[in-house]
Amino acid sequence: MRNVQRRLLRNLRPVTRGNIMERLWAPWRMAYIDGVLGGTGGEGGCFLCAARDADDDRQALVLLRRPHAFAVLNRFPYNNGHTLVVPSAHKGDLEDLADGEMLDLMAAARDVVALVKRLMRPDGFNIGFNFGRAAGAGLPEHLHMHIVPRWNGDSNFMPVLADTKVIPQSLDDLYGRLRSGLAGEKR
Repeated sequence: MRNVQRRLLRNLRPVTRGNIMERLWAPWRMAYIDGVLGGTGGEGGCFLCAARDADDDRQALVLLRRPHAFAVLNRFPYNNGHTLVVPSAHKGDLEDLADGEMLDLMAAARDVVALVKRLMRPDGFNIGFNFGRAAGAGLPEHLHMHIVPRWNGDSNFMPVLADTKVIPQSLDDLYGRLRSGLAGEKR
C-alpha cells in the first residue's frame, strides 16, 4: 500500500508550474467576501445579528434558540456540521457576558454537540473561540464558539495537496436532518 501511495504522490502535479498557477473556481465564496467587506445586515453589518433577527430560522440556518444564545450552521464550514454558538447580544469578549448569557451559550453548545453526536456520529470535535483578527476571528465584534465535528481520516489528500476541502452534504439537507433530530428530542 505504501508503494502505491508513494507512486501516486510522485505523479501528482504541483499546485504551481513555472509562472502558471492552477485555479479552483469557488464562486460561492464571493458571498463570504461580500459579507465581510460590505456587511450583511444586523447590528453594524453583523451576519450573526442578522441570523438572530431573522424571521425564518431555516433560511438563516438557525438550529436552536435559547433566551440569551443561539446556534447557527456555518455557511462556510471547515467540515460537515460546523456550527457557530453565539450569544444573542452583540458582544466581542467573554468577560462582557453576564452569567445567564454564559450559561445559555454553554448549554446551547452542549445541546449541539449531543445532537451532532447522535445524528452524525463523529469521532471527535474541535470546539473553541477565536478572539481578535490575529487569532483568526473573522468577526471579532460578536464572539462565537465554533463546533466542528471530526471523523478519523477526514483530512485526506485534498486539503493537504490541493488546499481544497470536500463537504459531502448540502447545508439545507444538514439543517433539515438536525432540526428533525431536535424535534425528536425531549429536554
